[in-house]
Amino acid sequence: MDRPPQPLPCAVRRLHLTDFRNLAEARLTLPDGPIVLFGDNGVGKTNLMEAVSMLAPGRGLRRARAVEQARHGGAGGWAIQAELDGPDGIHRIATGLEVGHERRRFRLDSQDVAARDELPAIVGVIWLTPAEDRLFVESPSERRRFLDRLIGADDPAYAGLTNRYERRLRERSMVLRGGRPDPVWLATLEAGLAADAVAIAAVRAERVRSLDEVVAQSQGAFPTVRLQLAGDLETLLEDRPALDVEEEVAARLARSRDADREAGGASIGPHRSDLVAIDAETTTPAARCSTGRQKALLVSIVLGEIARKRRVGTLIPILLLDEATAHLDSVRRAALFERITEAPGQTWLSGTDHAPFAPLRDKAAFFHLQQGDLADHV
Repeated sequence: MDRPPQPLPCAVRRLHLTDFRNLAEARLTLPDGPIVLFGDNGVGKTNLMEAVSMLAPGRGLRRARAVEQARHGGAGGWAIQAELDGPDGIHRIATGLEVGHERRRFRLDSQDVAARDELPAIVGVIWLTPAEDRLFVESPSERRRFLDRLIGADDPAYAGLTNRYERRLRERSMVLRGGRPDPVWLATLEAGLAADAVAIAAVRAERVRSLDEVVAQSQGAFPTVRLQLAGDLETLLEDRPALDVEEEVAARLARSRDADREAGGASIGPHRSDLVAIDAETTTPAARCSTGRQKALLVSIVLGEIARKRRVGTLIPILLLDEATAHLDSVRRAALFERITEAPGQTWLSGTDHAPFAPLRDKAAFFHLQQGDLADHV
């Protein structure tokens, strides 16, 4: 009998940051178990979580430019250093922005590295912030970005694929606006765009299928949710081979050049797809559910993704839940706390008061933030 895959969690054990957001300096030594940050609004809880998110490739939970993350009144640079317990042991990760620069650098075990090449096997981070509370009623682009974050946390090649697709999409728009392009060159560009489009759609479809399988079987306090992808590209892929769909997408792009030149973008592709969520218990689209129900559905999806990663044996990322208990009743808060303490991996939670986290008192490390300062472990 095959053994189930072993979980591959990662966790921050030590964190030191300087001149990041409103935090002049913060040092944390972190034990096993969840991490709870509490304090008044504006003291830096989200900033500290953002610092953790910056240990992975990408722009972090606020999607901010590096120069926007420097502390007001500081020299203009910032630094984050962490000791990370990863799947293959302890690593030291450092990232930051040097004064006078616009792009941040990464160092892994004292060596400069290309983050997207070296880090995904060591550290991953996914998060929920108050901004995601409106995920189901926002534009499809926000739901695509949410799905892509879940995929990118354990699929290092996926970010490169989506970046190349977006670059080709921009290049085609520039070519179309530029006058009379070489038809052979444009056809070659569209063929590459079509190939990337189908590859992205295939990766997304497989992830949504496997995630839907997990969340559809979930039991307990959180509602069951069903997930699917919707879009012209996904419809084509339902009953046609990928190579046939690539040819069809390239042909559609060729036919829509005039319209795309006027409108910008492209008439078909994964940039027009949507992640659809349905409350399985009521068959109600998530966007029509109450605010509290939407939050419960969203938490169910994220917990389901952690369970899916554990099932298939991929990296289990650090989970950041910023104000995640705000719209959850006491039953669901208790269920959330039980799930995160039983699961492998590290979870960070935040709130204005420590009282809602009382069930975690003997299971989590509590830190009190006051006016940009981090109090001792309490």
